[in-house]
Amino acid sequence: MAKVIFESDLCKGCSLCVNVCPKKIVVLSEDKLNAKGYHPAKITDQELCIGCAFCAMMCPDCVITVEK
Repeated sequence: MAKVIFESDLCKGCSLCVNVCPKKIVVLSEDKLNAKGYHPAKITDQELCIGCAFCAMMCPDCVITVEK
């Protein structure tokens, strides 16, 4: 099973990872703001992740790590 890790404090909420996820399990947090004032990305259901790492490849700030 793959594990996705977000460095929430560095995320700028651009939502590129949200748009590219084939399983649609990456979303922007609606109830949380990071230190920079952005809604960071998060994963809704870790069990559904297929480990494709599209989210990590699309992230312009390299704040996403995918462990397989």
